[in-house]
Amino acid sequence: MSNPLGSTQGYVASQAESARVAGFLQKVYGWMFAGLAITAAVAWLVAGSPAVVQTLAANRLLFWVVLLAPLGFVWYLSAKVDTIAPNTAALVFSTYAALNGVTFAFVLLAYTGASIASTFLTAAAMFGALAVYGSITKRSLAGIGQFAFMGLIGVIIASIIGIFWQNNMFQFVLSVCGVLVFTALTAWDAQKLRSMALAMPEGRAGSYAVVGALALYLDFINLFLFLLRLFGQRRD
Repeated sequence: MSNPLGSTQGYVASQAESARVAGFLQKVYGWMFAGLAITAAVAWLVAGSPAVVQTLAANRLLFWVVLLAPLGFVWYLSAKVDTIAPNTAALVFSTYAALNGVTFAFVLLAYTGASIASTFLTAAAMFGALAVYGSITKRSLAGIGQFAFMGLIGVIIASIIGIFWQNNMFQFVLSVCGVLVFTALTAWDAQKLRSMALAMPEGRAGSYAVVGALALYLDFINLFLFLLRLFGQRRD
């Protein structure tokens, strides 16, 4: 005979896991949307201040510091996720999102508002569909994710080359590859969040949620930028 008590315990455990995952994902996506809001607000404020834009454009050292400094924040959050306090993680992530907003101001100035809005909606729809797929699929996306990660390294190297070699065909191929890479990474990262929710140490949900939000934030931002490079219309 089957053990009704064992079935009940299994059901309760399953419900507890589902609740833990749902609560964690709510925090992750909440922080991700907060980061995007901070980036958008800062970009809008900087783009609307000719004095700030002129200062950044005239001072190349300052511009590169603002552009590259966020990489340090990404490394710090990823490396310290097991020890960093949730409030500190939130502060670091918010500062990172704000610095990205400064560089995004130049994107607002380079492209028309209509093309930015349409590309944003396209990126949001793609991201949403991929995130849902990654969250609900039973198929392991580890193989696709590892392949996409190798592609990411190639995209980074090619992007550095593209700074010095302004070739239209090269930039087009790079943008297509970037969209493909971050399409795969979005689904993979969304799937990894479930495993993260179940494996993280007790009491670390706050800092892990911020790191999870950072991964999705990066996926969305880069997907948006590569789509904008493909379909965006520059200002005259």
